[in-house]
Amino acid sequence: MPGFDADALIACYRQGVFPMADARHDEKIFLVEPTRRGVIPLQGLRISHRLARTVRSDRFEVRTDTAFETVINGCAAPRPGRMETWINSTIERLCLELFARGTAHSVEAWWDDRLVGGLYGISIGGAFFGESMFSIERDASKVALVHLVARLNAGGYSLLDAQFMTDHLKTFGTIEISKADYRRRLATALTQRGDFNALGDYCAGAAALQATSQLS
Repeated sequence: MPGFDADALIACYRQGVFPMADARHDEKIFLVEPTRRGVIPLQGLRISHRLARTVRSDRFEVRTDTAFETVINGCAAPRPGRMETWINSTIERLCLELFARGTAHSVEAWWDDRLVGGLYGISIGGAFFGESMFSIERDASKVALVHLVARLNAGGYSLLDAQFMTDHLKTFGTIEISKADYRRRLATALTQRGDFNALGDYCAGAAALQATSQLS
């Protein structure tokens, strides 16, 4: 897509569409606007008691924005059952530019100073567009998601876009809404001003759980 730059990418998110690629090594991208959209309710995150114990234990040190590019690479890496990815070099380059602007963020799970999981996404107004997550240790990406929701709640966000519904995301209470409903929620969120850094550089697991919602 010639001439597609970081400003064009932001405009796409504001209109409810996002880019994907057919393969990691295919530099071309295409735009997607799902008929049904996955949304994670910020006030209704479902956390199992087992996961809550893991979050509360602070087994993983959760950091933000210290290894953004490494998180993208982890999300794009092949894994069992999914040898190909929609994250290509074009998307990675654009997201790195947004990160340099302070518009893209990562939430990272570290264990013994080793990055073992995390997620990244785009922040515009009161909307956070979750892009992808990865994990090489059990529950690492799940802990990152709990901390993400805590940050979004503390920062005054109203929309966490998960793009597509998956069985994995469904366990967290993710709902699937129509395109029209999504556009209404997005329009409201874009009028708001979210602060991704409202919790500061560090948030303990117990505090993250307090900033989320219910256990299941």
